Amino acid sequence: MPGLNLAAMPDLIFTVLFFFMIVTHMRVVKPMVHTDVPQGTEVEKTNKAGMVYLFIGKPVDERGVVVADETRLQLNDRYVTLDQLGQAISEERAKMSEDDRQHMTVSIRADRDTEMGLINDVKQELRKAGALQINYSATSRSQQKHN
Repeated sequence: MPGLNLAAMPDLIFTVLFFFMIVTHMRVVKPMVHTDVPQGTEVEKTNKAGMVYLFIGKPVDERGVVVADETRLQLNDRYVTLDQLGQAISEERAKMSEDDRQHMTVSIRADRDTEMGLINDVKQELRKAGALQINYSATSRSQQKHN
């Protein structure tokens, strides 16, 4: 009985490897605050180019357990205060390419228990920093968790 021809096996393995590398979604920013986002009725996906992520919620540890009771702001991978937000947005804008700067969007993912006064203050700081394109993250009905 002749042996099995395995000459095409490396090609097949690399094809599968490239497929998974292309379709796998890598998390860009690791949330350091707890956010239980509200449900939205008009939810749509956005383009990730030029996106800056702003999380608003209570800080959590590595296991996801809430460690403090005060609300914190997380811009991409670091905590910022409301006073530092404008400067931090300018720093993030400086890191982007020219095309991404023109289409820079701040994605706000706030916990549903966050006070609207804080969100309004954040919007005012973003306006002062020239970040006028804002989107709000929410879950659709199909993504809601049923307890």
